[in-house]
Amino acid sequence: MKFALFLMPGMLLLFGHHNNKTKDTMSENLELATLGGGCFWCVEAIYQDLRGVYSVLPGYSGGTAETADYKSVCSGTTDHAEVIQIKFDPLVISFAEILEIFWSTHNPTTPNRQGNDVGPQYRSVIFYHSEAQRAIAEQSAKEVAPTFWSDKIVTEVVPFEAFYEAENYHQNYYKSVGNRNPYCTVIITPKVEKFRKAYKDKLKF
Repeated sequence: MKFALFLMPGMLLLFGHHNNKTKDTMSENLELATLGGGCFWCVEAIYQDLRGVYSVLPGYSGGTAETADYKSVCSGTTDHAEVIQIKFDPLVISFAEILEIFWSTHNPTTPNRQGNDVGPQYRSVIFYHSEAQRAIAEQSAKEVAPTFWSDKIVTEVVPFEAFYEAENYHQNYYKSVGNRNPYCTVIITPKVEKFRKAYKDKLKF
């Protein structure tokens, strides 16, 4: 489970939170991808490094409740997943490439679980923003994911409906906190280092 030992009691109240439902409106050259692959701290840290990625925002999608915040999502009562919403330039990095990295950096074979993080909020899911994305996602799940995983792929491919921005203290988490949080040291840092080695030709630096 995630833990943040550096937080002082009451600090969450100071940050507050946003329940902003973002509409699927983009500039002419950029597209959105919305993915759930377990803890959004981990997924955000990976996609922030990619060339062609304009922004990465953690949040919540896919639930039945018409609002979402960290406490309610963790309770399992909203059915939302922790996700990241990526704004990217398809002329630099394609949606198919984004999905290849998605398959290689989380386990899409474990229902409602990533390692010790257990619950529906940690499910593997792709929220497509267009029919083109749906087709690419379904093909990628059938043809690309099995090149990384031998077990059955359980990732959901479902239409995007709404996105609720995560609280401020979750945003840019790994770059801000790093190994001051033991979860980052044990889980995120090894994953990021492995990713950077495998995809060094796609990094911003």
